[in-house]
Amino acid sequence: MSPDTLNSLFSLFIGFALAGALASGYQAMAERPAGFGLLQEGVAPRTFAAVPFLVFAAPFIIMRNTLRGARIERRRFEFVMMATVISGFWSLMSGTFFVMTLRAAGVIG
Repeated sequence: MSPDTLNSLFSLFIGFALAGALASGYQAMAERPAGFGLLQEGVAPRTFAAVPFLVFAAPFIIMRNTLRGARIERRRFEFVMMATVISGFWSLMSGTFFVMTLRAAGVIG
């Protein structure tokens, strides 16, 4: 495998791990699962604070909702595959941003 491929794979894994950690932490603190409904609370400071949280937690939320929908609502394979690709790409981008931030801060080389 080329170094670029390994770097992308690492960013993908970091993105999913970060999303899972954020969503699980939110669920532990708020005693309810995180979801995109956090944006529907009107114009309030909580809504604006939810935007950066959802940017990084979205891959986990998308996959959780997709897998539940596939099991409960019997969604078609094509829909599940499309949501998986979107979640993977989102995770790759957020993981890349997170790794770049860690490099800029000097945490990793």
